[in-house]
Amino acid sequence: MGLDLSLLFASILAGAAPIVFASVGETVTEKAGVINLSLDGSILLGAMVAFVTAYRTGSLFAGFLAGAAAGGAVAALLGVFSVYLGQSQVAVGFVLTLTARDLAYFFGNPYSRLYGPQAGPSPIPGLQDIPFLGPFLFSQSVPVYLSLFAIGLAWWYLYRTPMGLGLRAVGENPRAAYARGFDPRKTQMLYTVLGGLLVGLAGATFALCTKPGWGRPQGAEGTGWIALAIVIFGGWHPVRAALGAYLFSFLQVVGIQLQGVFPSIPAQVFQVAPFPLMIFTLVLTNTAGRKTRDESPVSRSPLARFLGIFTGAPPASLGRPFHPE
Repeated sequence: MGLDLSLLFASILAGAAPIVFASVGETVTEKAGVINLSLDGSILLGAMVAFVTAYRTGSLFAGFLAGAAAGGAVAALLGVFSVYLGQSQVAVGFVLTLTARDLAYFFGNPYSRLYGPQAGPSPIPGLQDIPFLGPFLFSQSVPVYLSLFAIGLAWWYLYRTPMGLGLRAVGENPRAAYARGFDPRKTQMLYTVLGGLLVGLAGATFALCTKPGWGRPQGAEGTGWIALAIVIFGGWHPVRAALGAYLFSFLQVVGIQLQGVFPSIPAQVFQVAPFPLMIFTLVLTNTAGRKTRDESPVSRSPLARFLGIFTGAPPASLGRPFHPE
């Protein structure tokens, strides 16, 4: 029974890796005051570019780099049009996600259903044999390890470094940051591209690790929108966003298991169910957590205090373009 539970957790960690990359990347971007709605298309484009590059070169490393670069390029376009040209971030992001999705399917069509390289498990010697934790935590692939590292790195950078303080200052009050010597537009552009790189890495992780291969549908559709919802309901905090990613992965893994328990129910029901269930859970948790703000800390129940952890306010200048003049 313990082994089954360990394998279940291992599946959740592996399935959540691309969502963690996308959620953490978008958290960093939105902390700087920019909304990137191109996530869904960027993930698909990153997945296609990563698979094609790895297939043509035979190098997984080149594939992951190319996938990240694709996501960064889409984010750079968003930054140019919204940060420097002052266009609507929502409108530009929505157009980019549709464009990136269509480009991914168009250019990736010749490579559909081909077998290519994939990142397999890379057990850590000496740790993989630890009971329960070994198969669950130390027998994963390199992208999964990197996703765990990204959570801690993002938290440390945002809340424990001067650069992270400057990033958050720009997202909260770019005019005040400008008065203290920061260049808000340069800062927003930097972290928009950085977040886009992580989103592209999410797509690469899908195509080369989580759901190896490329096709239509690829299996990553809708993940970008889920990542956006996770960022919002996670209170714009990288650790909370990661917890949301693991929750969504848990729902997906349970859905797969239930297909064997209820064979008479169409498989499509279990494939789609995690999306509305995740949104419902996030809304319920966020609503309940916000209600605890008006309560006295002494009168709060343990459940209320726990739900309060998952609430947070958005950056004050999120989505508002900054004009130095």
